[in-house]
Amino acid sequence: MRKLLSYPLTVIFFIFFGLTLVIFHPIQWFCLNVFGYDAHKRSVSILNWFLMRCTNLFGTRYTFENPHSIPLDRPLIIVSNHQSMYDIPPIIWYMRKHHPKFVSKIELGKGIPSVSFNLRHGGSVLIDRKDPKQSIEQLKKLGRYIEEHNRSAVIFPEGTRSRTGIPKAFRTTGLKVLMTEAPSSLIVPISINNSWKLLRYGKFPMGIGNHLKFKVHAPLENVGDPESLITSVEKKITEGIIVC
Repeated sequence: MRKLLSYPLTVIFFIFFGLTLVIFHPIQWFCLNVFGYDAHKRSVSILNWFLMRCTNLFGTRYTFENPHSIPLDRPLIIVSNHQSMYDIPPIIWYMRKHHPKFVSKIELGKGIPSVSFNLRHGGSVLIDRKDPKQSIEQLKKLGRYIEEHNRSAVIFPEGTRSRTGIPKAFRTTGLKVLMTEAPSSLIVPISINNSWKLLRYGKFPMGIGNHLKFKVHAPLENVGDPESLITSVEKKITEGIIVC
């Protein structure tokens, strides 16, 4: 019955989701080209608030638990598990004071209203998974950027989404590059739960009645042995994941 109900809701969702992306594309362009970075950044934050509201059509709820006083005057490396594309809007919205930038695959850099524009012009980097040299250079660029401007880089070290919620082993190369290029950064682990359930049937129809939970763990200093630190971050994240 739930799956049957989700068919008409998904059609309505895609209409509103698509309209939101199309409407905010010129808004982003105007904000960036007329008022500059800060206005563009605010428009992106508001865009992602609306994208979250679109998912409320399915009865989706969000809990973002962040009891930590994370400083605004230091760069952050936000490290998270990855369950679906719907992981991203809550991170952008709830961590907006930290100016989150993303490591994204190069294919997303064109053809998607609002999304592609922000990835190209908002400080994120696009990596070609088939070209390790290009990927490393882009990661170095992002690390230097957040170090200089006290912003945050969001990276999903699993490399691809978990379609069942079960976390995959971390690929550590990209994270190590960011840690090296942003030596004053704090590392902020986040555990995401239930995002995968929005796509439990695939892209159509969407899953309904889900409670997406984000838990921000205590930040860690970017000091000491990188391997040990990454192992500790991965453990924190996976311990916060509940698969059911």
